[in-house]
Amino acid sequence: MFARTISTRLAPSLAASRSFAKAAAPKAAATSASSSSSSSPSHQPLIKIFGIHARYANAAYSAASKANLLDKVEGELNSLKVAHDKSPALQGFFNNPTLSRDQKVAQMSEILGKKYSDTTNNLMVTLAGNARLNETMKVVEAFGELMKAKRGEVDAVITSAEPLSKAQTDSIVAALKLKVGKDKKVTLESVVNPEILGGLQVSIGDQFLDLSSSTKINEYSALIS
Repeated sequence: MFARTISTRLAPSLAASRSFAKAAAPKAAATSASSSSSSSPSHQPLIKIFGIHARYANAAYSAASKANLLDKVEGELNSLKVAHDKSPALQGFFNNPTLSRDQKVAQMSEILGKKYSDTTNNLMVTLAGNARLNETMKVVEAFGELMKAKRGEVDAVITSAEPLSKAQTDSIVAALKLKVGKDKKVTLESVVNPEILGGLQVSIGDQFLDLSSSTKINEYSALIS
């Protein structure tokens, strides 16, 4: 009786989520790319990320791009992340292995209601139906990476032994822009770690440069030992 009630209530949502799931599926993605305008190059992410969570993020990005809702969907996913981080009950629901897929789909649809866009609803219902709600936060993070690439944003972390002055920070940002391109926006996070003794450690994207004094001392020690 419960299953029939679920099926009746969620028939429209499930139909939409099945379509969304095809875009997220690894094999179907290649097929849909040639037959769906939502998978045309103009709607594809500018960077490639990989993994289960990345497939869902890529599919959500393409669907949101086609509907001209990229910023809206990003905001909705971020609001879900905030709610998740603040609510132990929601965290438990996302990670509860004892609930059936139909139960998770029903409860997810109830949580979302009509407050969110079709793209976000379809994404979350698909994750619920595929027993992937525990990947939600990774999907949100991956979607954020895709949006940063679209906006030309590059994250950089500078670690120094002492706090940097504004002049030093501005100089580092200018140097990083020469490396990543002047059209890119460098978002800089400064971290103070006295253990590096002096110099800098620079992390930008997937690149890491260690110019710290502690590393140099270790290198010299290795040479003379």
